[in-house]
Amino acid sequence: MSLIRRLRVTQRAMERAMLGVSLRDQIRNEEIRRRTRVTDIAQRVAKLKWQWAGHIARRIDGRWGLKVLE
Repeated sequence: MSLIRRLRVTQRAMERAMLGVSLRDQIRNEEIRRRTRVTDIAQRVAKLKWQWAGHIARRIDGRWGLKVLE
């Protein structure tokens, strides 16, 4: 969870830099996210994780990844 928190903080900092907004401007994160139309990094990471798990589960070549997953 601390890694996800750090990723979110970094993403918000990048979005503020893209918009030229300072922390002192006191613009809410939701407003910044609405302006940039960027998806949340935690949601993106979770989606990619499930996609990778599905990819591994569909393999039939006998590699150890599927055996570990099962």
